[in-house]
Amino acid sequence: MQIRDAVEADFGGILALNEAEVVQTSPMDRARLSELDRLAALHWVAEVEGQVVAFLLAMREGAAYDSENYRWFAARYPRFLYVDRIVVDAAHAGQGIGARLYRRLFDHACANGIAQIACEYNLEPPNPASQAFHARFGFVGVGQQQVAGGHKTVSLQLAAVPVQAD
Repeated sequence: MQIRDAVEADFGGILALNEAEVVQTSPMDRARLSELDRLAALHWVAEVEGQVVAFLLAMREGAAYDSENYRWFAARYPRFLYVDRIVVDAAHAGQGIGARLYRRLFDHACANGIAQIACEYNLEPPNPASQAFHARFGFVGVGQQQVAGGHKTVSLQLAAVPVQAD
């Protein structure tokens, strides 16, 4: 497996992955993906045998991002890295791909002096797999809010980035 920066040629695969998990993420067409790619501090894909099997999109504070959840963190925390979405192909679930993306995310944050990583996962409709995944990385709830016109309730999460020893 290789983790690398996403390129436009990956967008079809990224959109297919997002659509497969749209209940847990949010809808995204090619124009929206292009916009998110432009705003992202990090946009990575995991590739297995030439196929994109996962992606991660993350924004820094100060981005001109219109997400309700991103804005919630921006109003409360001066410096953070916000995971907008991480999706792993169901056929590759349980292979540690998401964990490898997150370990790289935490390494990046540490190397760049970013002390907190922010994200959210659905409470309604429930997403226990995401809840368990994020708990393993030390995320804790710092708030909740309803989004998508009241159709979803999310748990807003923060994780401290471990300081690298010299």
